Amino acid sequence: MSLRLNSEAPNFTAETTEGTIDFHEWIGDGWAILFSHPKDFTPICTTELGFAAKMKPDFESRNCKIIGLSVDPVSDHVEWAKDIESSQGSAVNYPMIGDADLKIAKLYDMLPADAGDSSEGRTAVDNLTARTVFIIGPDKKIKASLTYPMSTGRNFHEILRLLDSCQLTAKEQVATPVNWKQGEDVVIVPAVSDEAAKEKYPDGWKSPLPYLRIVPHP
Repeated sequence: MSLRLNSEAPNFTAETTEGTIDFHEWIGDGWAILFSHPKDFTPICTTELGFAAKMKPDFESRNCKIIGLSVDPVSDHVEWAKDIESSQGSAVNYPMIGDADLKIAKLYDMLPADAGDSSEGRTAVDNLTARTVFIIGPDKKIKASLTYPMSTGRNFHEILRLLDSCQLTAKEQVATPVNWKQGEDVVIVPAVSDEAAKEKYPDGWKSPLPYLRIVPHP
């Protein structure tokens, strides 16, 4: 199954470190970030999981839950969490999904269908493509995804920036330009005519090009 932007995020029921969840029910009426890992007890993922725990309040303030997935059983996640807390200074304070049968990694197009049905005996390299971050909206559709190699730790400040953009552009008819940060100027989308834009932005806009209409953050 190929997942694209605006595809529905596949639903599933799974065991996590916080009990059994139905994914769509767990998301509820807010936003969610699912970020995946190829295997427990791996160095870069250990740093990511610890940092995500520190940033959980930033995501919660945006009505966004975070949840991790690693291609190993929940019992391993529980032991790994001890290493994460001792080395990173933050306890994992969000659910970690167990995917010992590889079903969710396959469902989210991170592992091929012929990858087998057990994490046992598989190395991180076998699962190296399970390194994607999915931002999922209240409508349960995928709004953005980022895939990182195992050798590169994720930038959670960038993930938060991307979430801010997705939330703003879902509500307003604007887009966010290069290196945009929350509160900075935005761009009126081309689908909005000048006539319609004048109604919303009576003070006008900066227009270095006819199709580049810059306005303050709405």
